[in-house]
Amino acid sequence: MRKILLSIVGYLLHFCLLGQNVKTDSMLKALPKLKEDTSKVIHLIRLGETYEGSDPANGRKYLVMARELSEKLKYDHGIYLFNTYYANTFLIQGNFDSALHYQNAALKVSEKMKDSLNIGISLFNIGVSYRDNGQFEKAIEYCLKGRPIVERKATPYLLVQLDDALQILYYRRAQYDKAEEYGKKALAAAKKNGFRTMQATALINLSMNYVSLKRLDEATNALKDALQIGMEEQDIRIQSTVYQNLGGIALEKKDYPRVKFYLEKSWPLFKAVGMKESETGVIRGLGIVELQTGNFAEAKKYAQMALDSSRKYNFRFEGISSLRLLTHIAYAEGRLDQGMDYDDEMIVELEKMVQEVLSQQSSDLEKKYETEKKESRIVQLEAEKQIQLLRMRQKNTLNYILLGSALALMLIILLLYRNYRHKQALQQKRINELQTEKQLAATEAVLKGEEKERTRLAKDLHDGLGGMLSGIKYSFNTMKGNLVMTPENMQAFERGIDMLDSSINEMRRVAHNLMPEALVKFGLDAALKDFCADINQSGSIALQYQSIGLEQAEVDSNTSIAVYRIVQELVGNVLKHAAATKALVQVVRNNEGISVTVEDDGKGFDTGIIRAARGIGWSNIASRVDYLKGKLDVQSEPGKGTSVLIEIPIA
Repeated sequence: MRKILLSIVGYLLHFCLLGQNVKTDSMLKALPKLKEDTSKVIHLIRLGETYEGSDPANGRKYLVMARELSEKLKYDHGIYLFNTYYANTFLIQGNFDSALHYQNAALKVSEKMKDSLNIGISLFNIGVSYRDNGQFEKAIEYCLKGRPIVERKATPYLLVQLDDALQILYYRRAQYDKAEEYGKKALAAAKKNGFRTMQATALINLSMNYVSLKRLDEATNALKDALQIGMEEQDIRIQSTVYQNLGGIALEKKDYPRVKFYLEKSWPLFKAVGMKESETGVIRGLGIVELQTGNFAEAKKYAQMALDSSRKYNFRFEGISSLRLLTHIAYAEGRLDQGMDYDDEMIVELEKMVQEVLSQQSSDLEKKYETEKKESRIVQLEAEKQIQLLRMRQKNTLNYILLGSALALMLIILLLYRNYRHKQALQQKRINELQTEKQLAATEAVLKGEEKERTRLAKDLHDGLGGMLSGIKYSFNTMKGNLVMTPENMQAFERGIDMLDSSINEMRRVAHNLMPEALVKFGLDAALKDFCADINQSGSIALQYQSIGLEQAEVDSNTSIAVYRIVQELVGNVLKHAAATKALVQVVRNNEGISVTVEDDGKGFDTGIIRAARGIGWSNIASRVDYLKGKLDVQSEPGKGTSVLIEIPIA
């Protein structure tokens, strides 16, 4: 009769939405200022959670508001949280059927969201509800389904709840050592993470194991620690349960005044929280105390109150325990007939419960048999289906092999054809390269031959014809002093000598153009500078020459001659066709090579005509640029002058 006063503290698994030291008043003040969105849903859930241990009925009011807003916003997670916390308020008050109803609703919502963690939590919570309702087989079934999911993805708060729930389950199965192991694990984690309420819960449930193991002093110390937390957190549920369990320990020690003290402390607290079953147990406990102290009238009053409450709220175990207490009171008073009546009534209730349990077990066995039968048929059908699928798979495999072979053959043919085309392209590219090299070699030979011939002609003109003309001039000047001539003849003689001077100068100019002496002796920069200076002196155009990095640079003779001829040809085109007043020749030598720019402010032209042009000038320029492996870019528009850029790489 003593242990029936002890109570566990069970919670459904849920996320910890509250921070430490959250004040209900501040949350209530903040509520009207919140927008109608998901953050308000969470705030309402948190507000409902604050009332779990002190006023579950009031907490349900805020949870319902959270559900209504979640439905309006189509916020599935909010609906899931509502069902989980709403179920917990009923579990606290011992209304297991309602707790199961809302926990099953939470499972459906979590399955809709495809949230594996919430599915695991819901499965485990259904098991907790079956556990507290005494249906241990179903409790184990659901807890085992949910536990591995929760353990894989749980937060520290959920793991504490999980270990504490397993503690209660093993306690209910009288596996006290195993229950103590999980209880200490839950307590250590709750202390480490600062989960005060869960710390108190673990202590209360640990005390139950200590009592069962006859370690009453350890149980008392655990309960006192839990009571301290309950006082600090203002959790009425924890306070009431601690007082009730301290009364149970005092009853184990037969300290009846102490039992009465603790039970009278817990009674108004249970009443305030609305925990009717626990309140009924306290009333019955007071009847036990009065019976043990010989106050039979008071004992009978409390026992009858407990029986009436049990029948009103359908607390079957409390009802049977109350009838048993009335039986003992009647026998103690010497009312044997009434005692036997109470005893018969108690036996009838026990037989009803046993019959219901047997009926339920029979129904469960029938369902299990039908389920196994269906599963067996399903397995048979699945086997037949697998055979058909295997045959189809074999046919499909053969088809796939044939198709794959055909595709592989096509792929091989495609690759061979592609390889053939690639080889052809490479061969054509090589032929083009050889042709280009041949053309460049021919161009190089022509240009070298041309320059060699120019050099020879220039030398022959300078040394041969130039010498002869100079000798004639000298002879004429000698004859001039020895001849006697009329004025008319003298004038004619002088005119002849002047014409001879002009012929000598023209011969020198032609020889210079064929092979500039400055180019041979002083290099490209000096030759170009002289060339531009000669053009300027002629007065036909204002020609400016600029060189950058060329003065000290070493440029091989072939490149120097080619660049000189290109500039010579471009300037000649400006003089012949551009009708320009100003022109610029710029030569830049850098690490990448030589760039030549020739610009004028002349009348310009359409660059498209260059492609169709067959003139010797552009052909010479293009041939020399190709020979030097350079790039030629012409920019011009009618009326906007012309700019020619040539870039020549030098290794």
